[in-house]
Amino acid sequence: MQPSHKKPPNASSTPDAATTENRGEAGLTADLADREGPEVRSCDVQFRDFGGRVAFEGRIRTVKCFQDNALLKEVLSTPGEGRVLVIDGRGSVHTALMGDLIAELGRSNGWSGVIINGAVRDSAVLAGMEFGVKALGTNPRKSTKTGEGAVDEVVELGGVRFVPGEYVVADQDGVVVIDAP
Repeated sequence: MQPSHKKPPNASSTPDAATTENRGEAGLTADLADREGPEVRSCDVQFRDFGGRVAFEGRIRTVKCFQDNALLKEVLSTPGEGRVLVIDGRGSVHTALMGDLIAELGRSNGWSGVIINGAVRDSAVLAGMEFGVKALGTNPRKSTKTGEGAVDEVVELGGVRFVPGEYVVADQDGVVVIDAP
């Protein structure tokens, strides 16, 4: 028996909060890849899932930082309105950029999730949270908190440009960027 994937109600349009019936369900990235064909903007980075919500989506905001989580904490302290924060930690797993406290801050402020090109900590707690968390791995070591980095600049990861305001969809199969709905 072949697995079935729900298609967005209007397969010719971009999924958004108003039209996507399968928000939070698996298979949406595969459906998007099938629809877009070779032009699909699928991130090649093999992120691991750490949050209790494996499938998540939303408009993109970005943070660039290196072993310093002050900026991402600042951004996640603002109303998320269902957005996804894409964090370019330059692939460092030497320190964790997010743990349970910052994840809870994002969740409670209405963020859909985070995609981290870096490490997290408190992974057992993150797994029980209704919050999307994709990252490279874990490290119990804290990051610095000097606030160095940049907010809402284009981030390039795994052959894909994450442009603030565009839309990202993440699930067990990966991460796909689409134009803003």
